[in-house]
Amino acid sequence: MKTRAKPVWRLVLSFIALRSCAAFYLPGLAPVSFCEEGTSGDECQSTIQLFVNRLDSVESVLPYEYDVFDFCQDAEEKRPSENLGQVLFGERIETSPYKFNFNKNLTCEKVCTRTYDISAKDDKKKLDFLKSGMQLNYQHHWIIDNMPVTWCYNVEDNQKYCNPGFPIGCLVTPDGHPKDACVINSAFNKKNMYYLFNHVDIMITYHSGATEGWKGARLVGATLEPKSIKHEDENKLTCDGPPMEIPNEFTSNTKVTYSYSVKFVENNSIKWASRWDYILVSMPHTNIQWFSIMNSLVIVLFLSGMVAMIMLRTLHKDIARYNQVDQEEAQEESGWKQVHGDVFRPPRKGMLLSVFLGQGTQIFIMTFTTLFLACLGFLSPANRGALMTCAVVLWVLLGTPAGYVSARLYKTFGGEKWKTNVLLTALLCPGIVFADFFLMNLILWVEGSSAAIPFGTLVAILALWFGISMPLTFIGAYFGFKKPSLEQPVRTNQIPRQIPEQSFFTKPIPGIIMGGILPFGCIFIQLFFILNSIWSHQMYYMFGFLFLVFIILLITCSEATILLCYFHLCAEDYHWWWRSFLTSGFTAVYLFIYAVHYFFSKLQIVGAASTILYFGYTMIMVLIFFLFTGTIGFFACFWFVNKIYSVVKVD
Repeated sequence: MKTRAKPVWRLVLSFIALRSCAAFYLPGLAPVSFCEEGTSGDECQSTIQLFVNRLDSVESVLPYEYDVFDFCQDAEEKRPSENLGQVLFGERIETSPYKFNFNKNLTCEKVCTRTYDISAKDDKKKLDFLKSGMQLNYQHHWIIDNMPVTWCYNVEDNQKYCNPGFPIGCLVTPDGHPKDACVINSAFNKKNMYYLFNHVDIMITYHSGATEGWKGARLVGATLEPKSIKHEDENKLTCDGPPMEIPNEFTSNTKVTYSYSVKFVENNSIKWASRWDYILVSMPHTNIQWFSIMNSLVIVLFLSGMVAMIMLRTLHKDIARYNQVDQEEAQEESGWKQVHGDVFRPPRKGMLLSVFLGQGTQIFIMTFTTLFLACLGFLSPANRGALMTCAVVLWVLLGTPAGYVSARLYKTFGGEKWKTNVLLTALLCPGIVFADFFLMNLILWVEGSSAAIPFGTLVAILALWFGISMPLTFIGAYFGFKKPSLEQPVRTNQIPRQIPEQSFFTKPIPGIIMGGILPFGCIFIQLFFILNSIWSHQMYYMFGFLFLVFIILLITCSEATILLCYFHLCAEDYHWWWRSFLTSGFTAVYLFIYAVHYFFSKLQIVGAASTILYFGYTMIMVLIFFLFTGTIGFFACFWFVNKIYSVVKVD
């Protein structure tokens, strides 16, 4: 088996998915024109090449390359060049033997024949692997003119659903229960029998250029219907025979003939720029998703407004009261003003906190920029791998702000071990992610999955890390340490003030646990659809809404942290540095709990390897989200504390 790569970092972000594109050409993408055989030239081409991608399943995290399943192979197999994002996402595109000329209909064309001899161990192994793929419902992913070939069928209420993949076959269980795609045909009725989809009816829709300013035609749709047909005579195909049955027990020689039909349909009402729309509008629960997102946005915006109003009114009264009283009365006052001499006391474990904040800043800028570019359409679905490539390149180039923020805060905390600080900033969190990533890659390699990242790609990732990101981190740290410490509006007393007994709600742990609830509440609906796109292979394309939820997450994390920080300061507890980071960072714990719930309630994943891979990749996502949200809460609280203590008159 070939060991190829997979969509490992889909969970890193959670950001894997497709974007709706209508009424305009996406930046960097140009349409291809096709014309009939004999009329092709520089402006159009006649041959249409069908590409195949890796196969995956909702019941297994392990994808496999097309050739592993012993399907028909292209005699002149070629692989388009893959960018870094495609390798990390697991795009394994290669040419297929399915080739045809534009506007030339074909009926029941033979592709190849595979024969499995009962006396050959290798043939038995290939057939068993094929049956295992059908049992786990592995899906083909085909591509024509850089767009997916979809399988469209009716679901509930006669709604049309277009799936960007189609199964290699299906199984009728020993008790006669048809699994997965076997329900579409009543002829699939034999117990303990596999039915292989060895024939496809392909329909290609095109927009004619007769009335346009370009020569030829442009493809605007490609659909297919998989069928199971047993061809009695491979030299005279009729495509009207009984289903292609493969018994559970390999007791006799088996011959499988693969075939296809292709039909071209003209439709000038569909524009090339909106050719993805028929896939996106058919996604299940689309209306529910829009309603849920809008409902979530309204609730979160209302709560955010309430928090902001309460904070502004309360602080206004407090500041006015404290500034009006005499100094003696001020000494008798209790509350957040009484800890002004301790509020900027350096935190314990300041080195680790500064490292986390540096990495969090790097992740925040990377996420914001990537989502912004996705909203503009630069990271389109046709530009495969662009989303992950953009994220990785941005992360590498943002080593400078990570080093600067970490060094500047560490110097403010009074730290002097600058070498240790910059090394930890460059190595600690990326090292944890890479170690997890490497262990998951070893499991994929042992399982023989195409998900395993090639050795050369691992070397390239390390070269980007140590050759570019680390030097940039050192440069940022140099300027960070060169700058003076951040100014503080009040002086710090030499002797720490004793913190009074705290109530249950102002103790650190309850406050941190409560702090992550509201931010998680504004993302969990989006999180459900993002996890669907990662693990159930559904399309996620609403980057505009995702960016809006991202902004609301920033606001919610900031306000929740400020609110709890204010309550703790009023209780004369001045240990706010770590608490502000952990309060919003605890949202990542809720994310992990939700991922566990999603695994047991929504997924059908089987096998120890797939389970380990799921939770291994989830831990990467949780760590990144922890640094991201924690950094937001810290800087919001840092701004808030500096603001109120610079306004109040203190001696």
